[in-house]
Amino acid sequence: MNRLKKLAHVVRREYERVAGRFETGVQMLEHRYTPLGRFTPGPFEGWSFIWQPALLGFVAMLLILAGGSFTNSPFKLDMVNTWFFGEPVAGQTGTPSETKFILSIVLVYGGLLLLMRVWLRLAEVMKLHGGASIKSLWWTLLLWATPMVVAPPMFSRDVFSYAAQGEMTSHHISPYLFGPYTLGATPFNLPVDPLWQNAPAPYGPLFLFLDGTMAKVTHHHPLATVVLLRLLETFAVALIGYGVVLLARGLGRDPGEAFVLSAMNPLVLLTLIGGAHNDAIMAALLVVGIALAVQKRPVWALFFCASATAIKAPAALGLAYVAWTWLGPRASIRQRLKPIGIAVLVASATLELWTLLAGFGFGWVNNLLSNGTVRSWAAPATAVGMALGNSLHAIGLQSVSVTSVLSVTRFVGLMTAVGFSLWLLWHSERRGWVRSLGLSLVLFVELGPVVQPWYLAWGLVLLAASYKGREHFWLLALSITGPFIGLPGGRQLLAGLVHSNPLLIALAVAILGGVLILPMGRWTQWSWPEKELELTV
Repeated sequence: MNRLKKLAHVVRREYERVAGRFETGVQMLEHRYTPLGRFTPGPFEGWSFIWQPALLGFVAMLLILAGGSFTNSPFKLDMVNTWFFGEPVAGQTGTPSETKFILSIVLVYGGLLLLMRVWLRLAEVMKLHGGASIKSLWWTLLLWATPMVVAPPMFSRDVFSYAAQGEMTSHHISPYLFGPYTLGATPFNLPVDPLWQNAPAPYGPLFLFLDGTMAKVTHHHPLATVVLLRLLETFAVALIGYGVVLLARGLGRDPGEAFVLSAMNPLVLLTLIGGAHNDAIMAALLVVGIALAVQKRPVWALFFCASATAIKAPAALGLAYVAWTWLGPRASIRQRLKPIGIAVLVASATLELWTLLAGFGFGWVNNLLSNGTVRSWAAPATAVGMALGNSLHAIGLQSVSVTSVLSVTRFVGLMTAVGFSLWLLWHSERRGWVRSLGLSLVLFVELGPVVQPWYLAWGLVLLAASYKGREHFWLLALSITGPFIGLPGGRQLLAGLVHSNPLLIALAVAILGGVLILPMGRWTQWSWPEKELELTV
């Protein structure tokens, strides 16, 4: 045991050393080679500047909307009758415009880079200077979110799977037993990614109930169902903002900073609203539940956490943390048994309620690992498995299949996440239980079989109100790199520019270069501590 403690201490010390140097290096490069270094340090002058990042973020979102609205944009589904604009005309012939294709990619990437720059600087200002008007931030969120509400479903086709599953539910066809292909060649089924055509749903009964209700309300109109699902996720993001403000106040943190780090997070806006993922509903219910637990309303907290679990299963971690910390840090294990029993009863009753309303039983539990069919290098456990499997084949061991190696590495990754999460739970009251829960959710994503950017929102919205120390740096890093995981267009952009005319190349370089180097305003100087600014003058 002592050896394990010494090893853990050594690992922790090396992590702090390496991570500290990396963070310092990034900050140095950012200040030296970005417009931040052009400003003379000055005292903070209050929040009257908030309209500037609000407007800049809106412009960034408009660029993404414009680029994603081209007929042949790679960031959305290019199929007839899947949105109100930007889709091909039925029976259209001819070669798509290469210029429009490249311009679409340039506009989207330019908008993404501008949004990341604006949000990053605003988040840093919030960290150093508390007291921003929550009302102003709500208006800023509305301004930033509007283009994403209008835009076609971007960066993912999952919302079309949701709509098809809702149509199945409305006709009493169990999505836990059959995939959307069961519907046949219908407008609901055609836009679904072929990978999921025969895949049963891993989503909980509450989502199926909401999903089927959408299909009924729209009288089984596919596009209207997709629109309602987008609006549902938008409402869920607003609920994230409301819940995280309650949570931050309960923890004695600045609610403005937590709001910017969660509801205004580019990862949230682009993947949960733009991609219309149901993770928004799960995260919203979870953060409200945790906020209620912090405010000593544990039964309601359990109800909301169980409802979040009835959207996606990982929210069950919230139930465990609420039950374990119910009586406070001095409670013995025997004393904790009663709240754990109450938690089991409340969670069981809540899940049973949503299961009865959905009407399809608990078949979703058997489908929880269905996304393991996806092989992505973004997931460390999967990447290691594929690298090992390919290496074994390269040295002649053809009898060992990549699938077998993946099973082992994914199991090791999952068990590692379980081990770390149990350790975080055991030490949660010393480290901060909300923070430990957020870290546990991030660990299950990063060490799971598949890493999708919208999965990261589960833990990040909780860490927004509870992070400590260097976790702030990693929260920012995941938030600005996450949306680029699996993002199409980069390779096409480079290949297209090589063969394009000089005018198009100049335009692309001007847009992307301008977004990277143009100053965003004097307000950005307040995103750096004054002592750091003084050292560079």
